[in-house]
Amino acid sequence: MEDLLQTLQAKYEQVKLGGGTKRIEKEHAKGKLTARERIDYLRDQGTEFLEVGAFVADGMYAEEGGCPSGGVVTGIGYVSGRMCMIVANDATVKAGAWFPITAKKNLRAQEIAMENHLPVIYLVDSAGVFLPMQNEIFPDKEHFGRQFRNNAKMSAMGIIQVAAIMGSCVAGGAYLPIMSDEAMIVDKTGSIFLAGSYLVKSAIGETIDNETLGGATTHCEISGVTDNKYDTDQDCLDAIRKIFDKIGHNTTAGYDRADSQKSGFSGEELLANFPTERVKPYD
Repeated sequence: MEDLLQTLQAKYEQVKLGGGTKRIEKEHAKGKLTARERIDYLRDQGTEFLEVGAFVADGMYAEEGGCPSGGVVTGIGYVSGRMCMIVANDATVKAGAWFPITAKKNLRAQEIAMENHLPVIYLVDSAGVFLPMQNEIFPDKEHFGRQFRNNAKMSAMGIIQVAAIMGSCVAGGAYLPIMSDEAMIVDKTGSIFLAGSYLVKSAIGETIDNETLGGATTHCEISGVTDNKYDTDQDCLDAIRKIFDKIGHNTTAGYDRADSQKSGFSGEELLANFPTERVKPYD
C-alpha cells in the first residue's frame, strides 16, 4: 500500500508541473504566476486546498501531447475566511485551451458549488477552445455551453461569482467571466476578444494590436466589460481577497454589516481621489 501511495504522490507531483518546467519559466518571464501559484497566493495561509479532479485526462489526448489535469486546476479553499470553489486555467498546458474533458471538469466544479452554495472564483487564462477538437466541445448538454447556463443559475441562486482575467480570454471562454458578478483584469497581460488581431486582419483586413482590440484599458475605460484593472497578478488576487472579506457569510449574495470607521481623509483630500468623469475607475 505504501508503494502505491508513493507512486500516486509521484504522479501528482508530475501533474502539478502542468505543461512542464519550460512552460512555467515562460509564464514567469511574462510576469505571470502559474495557475497553482495563483491559488496558493489567493487562499488563506495555513489552510488546506482540497483539489478536485487532479488526475482528470490521465492518459488521454496522447496524440496531442497530453492534457495534464484537463488544463485547469479546480478545488475548494478558503479566501478571507470564506470557503470557495476556485477554478484556474493552466496556461502551461496548450495555452490553457479547452479540451472536451476540460469542459466536463469545469461543469463538475460548478455543480459542486451549486450543491453546496459555494462562491466561485474564476482565474481565467485560456486561449479558448482547442480548435482541432472543437466539434466535440460546445453544443451538447454536458458540454462547454452548459457552463454559461450554470453562470445564470448560480446568479439566480444568489451564489457569488468573481472572475479575474489574468491572460488570454478568447471567444466562447469570454462569456464566463463577463457573466460573473465582478470581472477584473490584469493590465498588459489580460485580454478579452472574440478573436485575436491576426484573425481580425484575415477576416476584415483591419490592422489592430491585441491591447487596443481587447486589453485592460479598452475594457475598463471604453467598453465597460471589466470593472477594474490591476498592474500585476498579485494586485488582482489581493483585490479578490478584499471583495471576499466584505461578502456576507450567509448562503446567498449580500454583505455583512461592519462598524463604520473614519476614513482618515479630509473632505478635500477625499474629493481629490475621485475622477471628474464618472465612467473612470477609482480606488
